[in-house]
Amino acid sequence: MRGCAVARYDRGDYIKVDFESEVQGLPEEWLWVRVHHCDDEHQIVFGTLDKPVMNLEDLQLGEEVAVSYSKVREHRKPWDFRREAASP
Repeated sequence: MRGCAVARYDRGDYIKVDFESEVQGLPEEWLWVRVHHCDDEHQIVFGTLDKPVMNLEDLQLGEEVAVSYSKVREHRKPWDFRREAASP
């Protein structure tokens, strides 16, 4: 699958996304999303939540989401996590 021309998010990559709570008083939550595909023209990435949700009532682990590129705070390839796990 072709990655995004602007941000270069490929299928299987992980992005950390800033989700704002709609409940007043609850903090925002940063969640990992596993990338499925991107829409370059509209700068949207589509994927699945890959981290349990703590403070957001409307989202849950495994849910499919569409996220604006502007909400992406971090980008990692799948092998980046394997390197961290292997490090002492």
